[in-house]
Amino acid sequence: MLFGRNKKNPIKIADKGIVEWKYTTCGYCSTGCSIEVGLNAEGKAISSRGAAGADVNRGKLCVKGIFEHELFTTEGRGTEPLYREKYIDEYKPVSWDTALDTMAEKIKAVQEKYGRDSFAIISTGQILTEEFYTLGKLTRGAIGTNNYDGNTTLCMASAVSGYKRSFGSDGPPGCYEDFEDTDCLIAFGSNLPEQHPIIYWRLKEAMEKRKFPLIVVDPRVTMLAQFADMHLPITPGTDLVLLNSLAHVILDEGLADDDYINAHTNGFEEFKALVKEYDPVSASKICGIDEDTIRNVARLYAKAGKAMSIWTMGINQSTHGSDGVVAINNLNLITGNIGKPGGTSLSITGQCNAMGTREWSSCSGLPGYRYLENPEDRKEIAGFWGIDEEFFPKKRGLFQTDIFPAIETGQIKGLWLVASNPMSSLPNSERIRKTLEKLDFFVVQDAYSDVESAQYAHMYLPAAIWAEKDGCFTNTERRVNRITNIQQPYANSKPDLWIFNQLAKRFDHYKTMSFPDTAEEVFEEMKTLSKGKDRTLDISGMSYQMIEKQRGIQWPCREGDETGAQRLYTDGKFQTKDGTANLIALPFIDNNERPDNEFPFWLNTGRVVEHFHTRTRTGKMGNCNKYSPTPYMEMNPDAAADLGIEHQAYVRVVSKRSDAVVMVQLTQRIPYNMVFIPFHFHDCANRLTLGLLDPYSRQPAFKQNAVRIEKIDQKEAAQRNLESRSF
Repeated sequence: MLFGRNKKNPIKIADKGIVEWKYTTCGYCSTGCSIEVGLNAEGKAISSRGAAGADVNRGKLCVKGIFEHELFTTEGRGTEPLYREKYIDEYKPVSWDTALDTMAEKIKAVQEKYGRDSFAIISTGQILTEEFYTLGKLTRGAIGTNNYDGNTTLCMASAVSGYKRSFGSDGPPGCYEDFEDTDCLIAFGSNLPEQHPIIYWRLKEAMEKRKFPLIVVDPRVTMLAQFADMHLPITPGTDLVLLNSLAHVILDEGLADDDYINAHTNGFEEFKALVKEYDPVSASKICGIDEDTIRNVARLYAKAGKAMSIWTMGINQSTHGSDGVVAINNLNLITGNIGKPGGTSLSITGQCNAMGTREWSSCSGLPGYRYLENPEDRKEIAGFWGIDEEFFPKKRGLFQTDIFPAIETGQIKGLWLVASNPMSSLPNSERIRKTLEKLDFFVVQDAYSDVESAQYAHMYLPAAIWAEKDGCFTNTERRVNRITNIQQPYANSKPDLWIFNQLAKRFDHYKTMSFPDTAEEVFEEMKTLSKGKDRTLDISGMSYQMIEKQRGIQWPCREGDETGAQRLYTDGKFQTKDGTANLIALPFIDNNERPDNEFPFWLNTGRVVEHFHTRTRTGKMGNCNKYSPTPYMEMNPDAAADLGIEHQAYVRVVSKRSDAVVMVQLTQRIPYNMVFIPFHFHDCANRLTLGLLDPYSRQPAFKQNAVRIEKIDQKEAAQRNLESRSF
């Protein structure tokens, strides 16, 4: 008998007094995990767990989801609307009627004096799809400004642009189940274990069941790169060169799927001529990946039978972001890896409902992937909403990243931010600070009154969070899932849908338009607009009851369907004029900021698993914040030794824009000429970034910046760090 065997205590889970579990969907990243929140006898949320019967996460949650129930009572929640005439004055509480009356009057005054487009609206990827649709209706149909965009421009605009250029429409064509069918996977600039832990678990589980090669392209030795079969430490900003060279090898060695190319693509001859210039020898000198590796990866991918590509911000946040996405699509098209199990080009989206804003918010056009540039789309939506089609602009207005320069130059005088925090999220944040000070009227609508951007606002509107509301999210694989009301909104905060509807009543077009009161009524309206045999974005077969029962349904799900479709383009027909996908020739133009003698280090930015975006939420949650409480910088030990910098010392990081003080973490994960700083911390990484814009998506290049490192007084730095990070 083994010693102590009978005395071993079983694991016991503490009884928290949970009397009811309520179903909802996680409100952090785009994975779309189904979650259950436990309530005690007083109706207070005291626990979270993954929903075991949900296909996405199968009972699992990451550290953020495990403690998501704590969001209902985090510090800094807004309690009342606040107003002040000048941003330097003290805020004073006002009633909702007073706030919304004043807001409508101020918007109208700005527009009457400076023109309809002088007032801008910037939305988010965090509110519910029904709220996105209603905000779009309010913006396009009642307020009438054309300068309206989402903060998703900072993370997913290049993926949107790339899909449209290649396939004629937005919409990721694959799904998570493709991990279980693929024979080869390339991950471009995607660190799943920290960015999307549950998607990483799905990948890891698939690889344990059936081994296939995992290739990671990333300048940094990320956690995913450590688990990969091959790591390609690419020179920042040169993914297009590598992708063109992979295509060169595939075509040169006769490894392409000629039948698929001939039947389902156009532009092949121009594409073939362009990639001929990107032989592995020449490409290796630019992208930093040796020629033999390029050839080996190309052969692996082309011969795999079923191969898939995934990517995140490493591709999108670049001056060549849209081209990089198109080049990934090119790679999959020439190998016939679109629309089949295990063969796909799958963008991994950032925010919980970034897909919802892409689909229904009307930021880039009109609802349901319709275009302002299309007269038929304008006529259809105007008739459906009950307004004159001439009220619509003939093309989309400014992107978010162009709205702020327009404030600087005086073209835009008023701004409404909805669940967005540009003081932390935009590059060159010192410039953004000065920009916000110029506004005649500035509104921040957010769940938290202490969000940094609210410091410069004239009005603050307290919004309800996540499961204080009712509606839907859409995740990375186009899965629509339910967010159910777990608790009532905190204090006197209100659901965003209520705010949008109440503001709409204060504009003239409200008399002819319909603004449904409940999320389910809005969803039914969206279903009507989604119908059509040629529309990929068809949700007409869904209902709230079906969605909750199935733990999410992927679109398209047409009227009469029992469930949704896992993949797009399975028939080889695309949303282009001739029904074929576009193979696009993409020359590489090197316009990145590069290290030089004065600024000798590449600055790379990214995420850590404990935090989400600007830490508005996770920075206040002890079980997330205690593991990553302070900004830090990963640095190569040899580079640090040459500068006389020790582990955990504070340093000043300087770019051409500004400087930031961070703690040094020495690690071999970083090349000698590079440093890495998580972007979550206010007054840190984005003080340094330049943010040159992609010409198609207008997405900033957060990851290609040059900096130098300076030693500083340690006591002074520690005090500065403590003061600037406290909530």
